Amino acid sequence: MKTLEITTQSAEQFAEEAFEEVSAVTQWFEALPTKILDSLPKIVGAVVVIVIGYFVSKFAGKLVLKIMKKNNVDESVHHFLEKMLVVSMRIVFVVFALSVLGVDVNSFVAALGAAGITAGLGLQSLISQFASGIEIMFNKPFKSGDFIELESVSGTVEQIHFMNTTLLTPDNRRVIVPNSHITTNNLINYTAQNKRRLDLKFSIGYGDDMALAKQIITKANEDCPYTIKDDNTRIAVGGHGESSITVDALLWCESPNYWNAYYDIHERVKLEFDKAGIHIPYNQLDVHVINN
Repeated sequence: MKTLEITTQSAEQFAEEAFEEVSAVTQWFEALPTKILDSLPKIVGAVVVIVIGYFVSKFAGKLVLKIMKKNNVDESVHHFLEKMLVVSMRIVFVVFALSVLGVDVNSFVAALGAAGITAGLGLQSLISQFASGIEIMFNKPFKSGDFIELESVSGTVEQIHFMNTTLLTPDNRRVIVPNSHITTNNLINYTAQNKRRLDLKFSIGYGDDMALAKQIITKANEDCPYTIKDDNTRIAVGGHGESSITVDALLWCESPNYWNAYYDIHERVKLEFDKAGIHIPYNQLDVHVINN
């Protein structure tokens, strides 16, 4: 009989709790229109903030794109920088819209900052690459299409990204170089200037006509369509070797024509040397035999 009494009391208690919950839900739904009407100005304000943020960020992206084009920033990063700015501004406007709605964004911003610090500690190498990419973009030590040399790697700059730079070697190999490696090592940009000096060396025998050899090299430079007839051109004896005399030719050409001029001059000089009887000697060794 006692057990039955406890069960009955439990059932009544459960029914009362269920009735209270249903009443609370009913009251919430009844008060919902009033809450919506009370919050309507905040909702409208938040929507207006988001709409304004959308158009302001879009305008800012176009403005930054225009500035980058005016300052000759590499085209390979135009889209990335524009999108990064637009997305960042829209996130700021969304957070502001949440604050207009009355949402406490302080904890959200604090959590976002803590997550950023944690991610920064774990991704130091990636952040270093990104920072190097920013440095390359704005200092512009090279641009797409330049021919550069970095330690043992040389090639034409194909694309510049924030994390790495892609080079295309003369034998058509694609090399991906981390940006931090570029900013911390010596780099040679062969096409940064409009013209480039072409340093050539020609060996002739000690018995050959040195003046004639210099005339032939001079004529080859004058006839070559890829060289610049510059006042700084020098053709002179550069050294006396064990087997030959070295004639240095310091010529000039436009940077894109470097290899065309290099091969053209070598071919012209070789053909004219052959006609003039000037030979390019092999290494020679004199052996003296002493007969006791």
